[in-house]
Amino acid sequence: MSINRRDAIHRLATSTGALCAGALLGCAATPAPVAAPQPPAATPPQLPPPLPADLVKAFVVAAHADLDKVKAMLAAEPHLINATWDWKAGDFETALGGASHMGRPDIAAYLLANGARMDVFCATMMGKLSVVRACVDDDPSVLTVKGPHGISLLRHAQAGKQDATVAFLISRGAA
Repeated sequence: MSINRRDAIHRLATSTGALCAGALLGCAATPAPVAAPQPPAATPPQLPPPLPADLVKAFVVAAHADLDKVKAMLAAEPHLINATWDWKAGDFETALGGASHMGRPDIAAYLLANGARMDVFCATMMGKLSVVRACVDDDPSVLTVKGPHGISLLRHAQAGKQDATVAFLISRGAA
């Protein structure tokens, strides 16, 4: 069977039109993939309300010197462990920060055992020289960073009576 030019163009146009119309109507030759059913969206967890400011302040103050009060307060409200008090203009302090600059390794150890976040000031006060050395080696500007109330690393080491840490800090230029 021979096809002339006019019949070939007509057949091509007709078949192309049919394919385009089918695609527009969603009747493509290959079926579209079917999405798997999705589980219902999870409800975000409810966060507890903010802690009362006076409770946070009392906990931070207690951690400067009163281990028994820290234990009692933390037992009554475990969320206090990393709560922060702003003394003034961004002078933030946690209970661990208070224990650290007051040279209270007993309070600091209790707080750490209950989930407080270790920082370089606590490590310095507790004589964790490998931690302090790693921080200073990584970034020597740590020597001039101030903790709560503007208290230096050197002063934290002195408060904790950490002679080896004091000597290390001085050897690196701490004042």
